Amino acid sequence: MTNPTTPPTGVVAVGAGLFADAVADQAVPVTRVDWQPPMADTEGDLAAVAADPLRREANERALAAMLATNAHLVDVAPAREVLGLEPGQFLHAGPPITWEHASGPLRGALLGAAAFEGLVDTPEDAEPHLADGTWTLEPCHHHAAVGPMAGVVSPSMWMFVLEDPESGRRTFCSLNEGLGKVLRYGAYAPEVLDKLRWMADVLGPVLRDAVRAAGPVDITAILSQMLQMGDEAHNRNRAGTLMLLRDLGPAMAASEHPSTDVAEVLRFIGGNDHFFLNLAMPACKLALDAARGIEGSTMVVAMARNGTEFGIQVAGTGDQWFTGPAQLADGLFLGDFGPDDANPDIGDSAITETSGLGGFSMATAPAIVRFVGGTVPDAFATTERMGEITLGENPRWQIPVLDFRGAPTGIDVSRVCRTGILPQINTGMAGKLAGVGQVGAGLVTPPAEIFPAALAELATRARTRLG
Repeated sequence: MTNPTTPPTGVVAVGAGLFADAVADQAVPVTRVDWQPPMADTEGDLAAVAADPLRREANERALAAMLATNAHLVDVAPAREVLGLEPGQFLHAGPPITWEHASGPLRGALLGAAAFEGLVDTPEDAEPHLADGTWTLEPCHHHAAVGPMAGVVSPSMWMFVLEDPESGRRTFCSLNEGLGKVLRYGAYAPEVLDKLRWMADVLGPVLRDAVRAAGPVDITAILSQMLQMGDEAHNRNRAGTLMLLRDLGPAMAASEHPSTDVAEVLRFIGGNDHFFLNLAMPACKLALDAARGIEGSTMVVAMARNGTEFGIQVAGTGDQWFTGPAQLADGLFLGDFGPDDANPDIGDSAITETSGLGGFSMATAPAIVRFVGGTVPDAFATTERMGEITLGENPRWQIPVLDFRGAPTGIDVSRVCRTGILPQINTGMAGKLAGVGQVGAGLVTPPAEIFPAALAELATRARTRLG
């Protein structure tokens, strides 16, 4: 409108719905723009971070380092060999935690792991040793590793070993056990321990020899293909799992392992659509770790949960964790389970969302809504919304239904605080009682307060640099 006596030909309404409705009722075209104030009490810190002369270049470097990383599967080996774990030393998902504050599924997984290691005769016998600190607990993330759900790793568990050929950096993840009553969901029944022993005695060695004979396997390339085949690489990994079998199957068949063992391995992997998740996760961590320690960068490099707390780490704040209470997921439940049976969010698998997969790439996997709840339009809208809090798009991870746009990548703490939009995570749900296992799957977001906390630390560092 340029003349006050001329009726407007259109109005742009920013965040004010009441005003937009009133104008629309007068037959004036209205363009509505979503907007809401920044998160409470973040205005000063947002201004300080925005004025940081390092921020723009630091974020460009962080995103570029992440996107330049390639993840190759180069080996499969026990954790005691590749991580140096010793008896009584356990890793877990999420930020640091003690036995006293551990959730039910984490406790169940630790009890089961102790029995699997032969440290005790029964899982229940392990509790005093875990409670008095005789045995140690550390986050997987502190050892270049990631673990789904409880994420418990003990010395005898076999690990995928991924490597960036350019830098030689490595990351690690345990082998996927399948769905239902499994250790990572906190179950420790005799059949759970029997499966772990089979994985250590048969699955691990068969995979190791296949990878060494046919590898390295380009996991980054498989991730690029699976996104175009309907997987979002968190709760849907069907195409990725089958492509891994395509690459390793011939080497397994040609190995000297008994044909019955090879057949059982092929049957186990082929019947477990989530098997590739444990390769997607360390591939994402390998890429995000490339951005760690870049002063001034506001990019999130890890999101992880231990079942009690949700924590994030940021490129510009070193290894510091910013934590808040883990949230309950909203989704679908198995059998007779319901919301009262679920434990708060748990697992390192949100590393996939941190890198632009999972909930951030929901639009590429509309079939996932049948597993985690929601609708197909919700899936499209989620990916579009995540683009508002990220630094860029990943040209390798293209989403066909969005005209081959790249996955929204590089969560920016300042954009989260400015918009109030929280990262969307696809997740499984563990039973809150130790020993129960999986009870469902759904959608969850981090606790909002951890982003202003991270922003405050970034602002303090920016002010200190500026004197």
